[in-house]
Amino acid sequence: MAHTQATDVLIAGAGPVGLSAAAELRRHGVRCRLVDRLPARLPHAKAVGIQPRTLEIWDRMGLARTVLETAVPLRGQLIYVNGREQARIDLTLPPEVPYGFAALPQYETERLLEEYLAGLGTVIERDTELLSFTQDSDGVTARLGTASGATEEVRVRYLIGCDGAHSIVRKGLGLAFEGGAFPEEYMLADVEADWDLPHGYGVRSSHRADDGTTDDLLVCIPLPGAGRYRMSMLVPPELSTRATDQAPARGDGVAHGLEGGRGPELFHIQAVVDRLAPRPATVSRMRWSSVFRVSHRIVDRYGDGRVFVAGDAAHIHPPTGAQGMNTGIQDACNLAWKLALVVHGEAGPTLLASYDAERRPVGEEVVGRTVRHATHGIETDPDDPRTLMLREAQLLVDYRGGPLAGSPYGPTDAPQPGDRAPDCAGLTAPVATYPLRLLDILRGRAGHVLLLYAAGPADLAQAAEAAGAAGVPWVRGASPDTPDPGARLQAIAVLARQAAPTAPGTLPVPGYRDAAGEFARLYRPDGPTGFVVRPDGQLGARFPLAGTAAALSGYLAALSAPA
Repeated sequence: MAHTQATDVLIAGAGPVGLSAAAELRRHGVRCRLVDRLPARLPHAKAVGIQPRTLEIWDRMGLARTVLETAVPLRGQLIYVNGREQARIDLTLPPEVPYGFAALPQYETERLLEEYLAGLGTVIERDTELLSFTQDSDGVTARLGTASGATEEVRVRYLIGCDGAHSIVRKGLGLAFEGGAFPEEYMLADVEADWDLPHGYGVRSSHRADDGTTDDLLVCIPLPGAGRYRMSMLVPPELSTRATDQAPARGDGVAHGLEGGRGPELFHIQAVVDRLAPRPATVSRMRWSSVFRVSHRIVDRYGDGRVFVAGDAAHIHPPTGAQGMNTGIQDACNLAWKLALVVHGEAGPTLLASYDAERRPVGEEVVGRTVRHATHGIETDPDDPRTLMLREAQLLVDYRGGPLAGSPYGPTDAPQPGDRAPDCAGLTAPVATYPLRLLDILRGRAGHVLLLYAAGPADLAQAAEAAGAAGVPWVRGASPDTPDPGARLQAIAVLARQAAPTAPGTLPVPGYRDAAGEFARLYRPDGPTGFVVRPDGQLGARFPLAGTAAALSGYLAALSAPA
């Protein structure tokens, strides 16, 4: 057995979640290895929906532009029952949200993330499978198998299982994975359709029997390419893996994902389209098809010791609303910045317990909601349309009451610690001749960002002096390699719209003007106010500038608490 030198983090599974975890860790200067048992990226359009919140995360990474050049917009969904249009859901969001809903085949999402990660110096180790692992107080010892049959033993500080619904990591930890399976089997196909339906709209067409149950179903999601869709539908008896005993024996009782055996052919897809399509259509140019099953399960905890699970390894559920991959990507980002602080010695190991505390409630809510929507339809959701859209866009995820959320301050209905930090437009800088968004200012910054809203330089100077006296420094250009959490806290001033002009370079920190008043409208500062924006785009603290020293000391102390 070969032995390799230690690395900081080993990630098992190079799907969108594993790639996101590796990308965020590398962006924070953490050494990691990413292994995957497959010899190549699969050409499957499994997860296709990209939520606005995921695009915001990718924007901060510097990845959003390439996604926007590849994806297609999702504008809404047309719902038909027994051939009649029942509802038209338009995917509209408030104008301050910087991104809409989008669709991108999973193989393209993986390609873009893989290229981004390669630019950071890390490549996927293909044909390499995690066989087993053990952990102790100092690290994790993992056994890897390669296509040649060789076995490698690697010593790492942490292990992340992004290895899907049948996760070796989850099983190795002995995590409970409670839930159940839907009895139906489905077909997936990546095809072209020549109908004249509105561009950018998905289709859900069903047949409802006399007893009110749905006995036939067609769901179509637009993909890049003229007339191209990912279609899903119920499996005919001749393709059922249960009836033909073709389903592979997993040994874990989890019936979720693509099944083996015979895949649907084009005539199977055409038959369903003939029965249920709202317009006559011919399907053609099929790239890929498969049979798949759906389960709903969630682990009892997202990690144990130095080993964690994320994405499908932690939670599986119906694909309704395109929540799964996006939730997993946000799992990865939440865990990665915390691991980075611990690996660099800038935070205590207890910080990692906040991963489960923050993300498992999100997973539980997503599982429950997608099961309800799959069973009764998203159009039956009791929330008002605005709330429904914001939740589907994953813009309402919050960690209020969590272990890292500081005390509330200001109006109760304003963004508070734990909430998403809203984007806003209309920020100006002395040299730029065009307005900026807050995302433009945050882009590329890996660590925490301190936003200081003030009426003028005097407020900023007092806040800087107070923080410095408390031993909480900030710098203009913090390096990701700086081994101090205070130095990684980059401060940015946002001057009120009515503030008097200031000469460039005279502020203690880089400054922008809230020229359009959008920052004040969305953040609702109560006079001079400070905000800590976490690396994952959530608010960590909100406080009056007069209390800057105490607020920053308290927040950094929470991150650095000893084991």
